Amino acid sequence: MIINALHFLLGTILGMFTLAALLRFYLQLTGAPFKNPASQFVVAITNFAVKPLRRFIPGWGGLDISTLIVAFISQLILKLASLWLDDFPLLVAGGGVWIVLAGLAIIELIKLSIYIFLYAVILQAILSWVNPYTVITPVLDALTRPILAPLRNRVPLVGGFDMTPILVFIIAQLLLMLFVAPLELQLIKLY
Repeated sequence: MIINALHFLLGTILGMFTLAALLRFYLQLTGAPFKNPASQFVVAITNFAVKPLRRFIPGWGGLDISTLIVAFISQLILKLASLWLDDFPLLVAGGGVWIVLAGLAIIELIKLSIYIFLYAVILQAILSWVNPYTVITPVLDALTRPILAPLRNRVPLVGGFDMTPILVFIIAQLLLMLFVAPLELQLIKLY
């Protein structure tokens, strides 16, 4: 019972932190406004880990590598802690388990990345019907523009409705089912 509670706490805290770090990375990558309260919140909760790492790991080609590394380390710690709580013999498992754990952490980052864009598109679509002038709208617009803009050029309006959010949802689910899930299963079999 306590083990389940610890799994839940670790998964929630480290999962949310990983999500925040990835969101920070994508907000910087897409040029989202950082004076926005939503962006400021993401920066504030990730600064304690990103700022010290930036002294040693600079950005590369416009990419904030230190933020990606923070997200990766967070997921790696989560995977290690979960195995440790399940009494997995990490110290005697051999070197291959560490490669598998790193691979699983990367797969989790890919899944979270897909979910970030998927839910940003869904939230933006809902807000466009309910209240298109919320504080988060400029952030969502900047975050989803690289995905939606090319599709909007190719997909015509149907009865005055933009169908690209539905298309993004379908593509994201297919990516998760056809590529990410099988790769994750293959890595898990290597334990």
